[in-house]
Amino acid sequence: MSVVDEIKARLDIVDIVSETVNLRHSGKNYTGFCPFHTNTKTPAFAVFPDSQSWRCFGQCNEGGDIFNFVMKREGWDFPEALRHLAERAGVILQEFTPEEQEQVEENDRLREILSMAVTFFQHQLRNTPAGQAALDYLYGRKLTDETIDTFALGYAPDSWEALTSYLTSRQVSPEDLINAGLVSEREDGGVYDRFRHRLVIPIRDQQGRMAGFGGRVLREEDVPKYLNSPKTPVFDKGHLLYGLDMARREIRMQDQVVIVEGYLDVIGPYQAGFKNCVSAMGTALTEDQFRLIKRYSRRIVLALDADAAGQRATLRGLEMARQSMDREGELFFDSRGLMGIEGRIKADIRVTTLPEGLDPDEIALEDPDRWAELIKDANPVVIHVMETLAQREDLDDPKTKEEIATQVLPLIEDVRGSVEREAYRQRLARLLKVDERALVRRATGRPPRRRGPYRPAQEPAIDVVRTHLAPHRQLERGCLLALLSDPTLLNFVDRAFRGFELGCIHFEDFSHTDHRELFKLVKESIDQETEDPLNFIHTRAPVEMIEAFLENAPEEKYPDWRIQSADPKLEALLRMFIRLRRVRIDEGLDQLVFLQTQEEDEPGEIMLDFKKTALDFAQARAKLDQAFHQSFSKLK
Repeated sequence: MSVVDEIKARLDIVDIVSETVNLRHSGKNYTGFCPFHTNTKTPAFAVFPDSQSWRCFGQCNEGGDIFNFVMKREGWDFPEALRHLAERAGVILQEFTPEEQEQVEENDRLREILSMAVTFFQHQLRNTPAGQAALDYLYGRKLTDETIDTFALGYAPDSWEALTSYLTSRQVSPEDLINAGLVSEREDGGVYDRFRHRLVIPIRDQQGRMAGFGGRVLREEDVPKYLNSPKTPVFDKGHLLYGLDMARREIRMQDQVVIVEGYLDVIGPYQAGFKNCVSAMGTALTEDQFRLIKRYSRRIVLALDADAAGQRATLRGLEMARQSMDREGELFFDSRGLMGIEGRIKADIRVTTLPEGLDPDEIALEDPDRWAELIKDANPVVIHVMETLAQREDLDDPKTKEEIATQVLPLIEDVRGSVEREAYRQRLARLLKVDERALVRRATGRPPRRRGPYRPAQEPAIDVVRTHLAPHRQLERGCLLALLSDPTLLNFVDRAFRGFELGCIHFEDFSHTDHRELFKLVKESIDQETEDPLNFIHTRAPVEMIEAFLENAPEEKYPDWRIQSADPKLEALLRMFIRLRRVRIDEGLDQLVFLQTQEEDEPGEIMLDFKKTALDFAQARAKLDQAFHQSFSKLK
């Protein structure tokens, strides 16, 4: 039994969901109001104890198992949910080596010391005359006491040793103070407080664990204006985003993250109800920060300062995003009829221009509607860069035109939609007053091409026999084992599905969270080009997950689908994936029938949604049956 299965065996989804949702027993299932969107009229949320699954038939239209629910509720990724549920279920995950265990304990000790410092700084803010200046500053920024306490803001007294004396009196050694980044070392020995007469902002990692501090001056003549903790075993500014621990759930629910510049730029909008903001803490965004962001959402809005420095930071952030975000391949045919693949960035990156002289917290707190409008009207990255460069440069200078094209064309080529790319090229051509064909040649190194649909070649017809469906988890496992033996088999399956006019295989075709996470890794492994796909998967998947999958797995070898796609093994593989999709459709229909029965007893506003969803399910089921029975003449 895998770790995931053992956790599911020990925990009941009804108990977990009941902590958040007021469930009503209905037969052997349960219904309630979805906790992930506003709905007070119709209980469109259902829990199915038999399958240990849940589904929202309302606005969310999402579902899954106990892991999916906890991930969505808490804003966690799979490893975080795995650790939490394993601890709750009393399941032991992989043991640490003695060295790793020692480092974990050392980090926990540093976080404990940092938490003690938070308590000290909060006391200084609230209960000392000197802290009143910092408190008045926060009130002047229109922050409430509740917000100040929520973010645990504090004050570092104007002293060289106040914090040091407080912590050493509680058996904290000078060495631990140095390792925690709370003090600096004197040249002649000894230590002194790093933060003095500053507003102090605790910085936590995405799991809410203390990592370090940021300090803002209260006297304008003091420098630097912002001072952060130095690099420590638990604090690395390039690997953290301020406010992510508070924002990650909202980011996942809205599927959008807003990146701002400073600490208060996160805190102010949060108080105003905009809880999806994070900050890079005043530095250029790093690749690690973008990798962290994409775990929660790929819809990114950059809301940085409108001054020149802010614009430069925006452009640096956009370039880093291009390098960090995953890409997907798009087929094309060149002028000689040869097939190639172009990479398209898998993210929606937009930029909003803030009014001159105003910060996000000022806008959000004084006029929430204006802030919401600014985020809503954020420009696509290509348009923003075009407009920014056009304002700064002389567009009549041919050399300037070349420089602008050099910066903008790579962004256009990253756009996933061919129509959208064409529209941007036309816009850039009008802006620079040049022939669009010159931009196409400049970007691609080849003349404009006529894109056509990808048409699979013909393959001999083969009779398809309906086989008995295995239990769903076993079916999912079989599909994943095939992909783990050769991730590129997914290209063969997707190509065949497109030939049957079906959507490509998606992680939602799998009902179990561990299966979904593995499939996502398989998909990412064939989208990237820097590592061998199998190595990519094995270095990123939790060890427990891989071991559970490969234990006692048959070493089945599949032929090269690119040259032997008529092989019986590949035909059987394709039928297995068709059955996988069909089981999910049947499961959805069964759940819909149950919930529609409840709706008939209590008529509500989503009856039409039920009918539309049922029709979609039925049409999908018909297509799958046709694909299963028809010949394989479309496979090539």
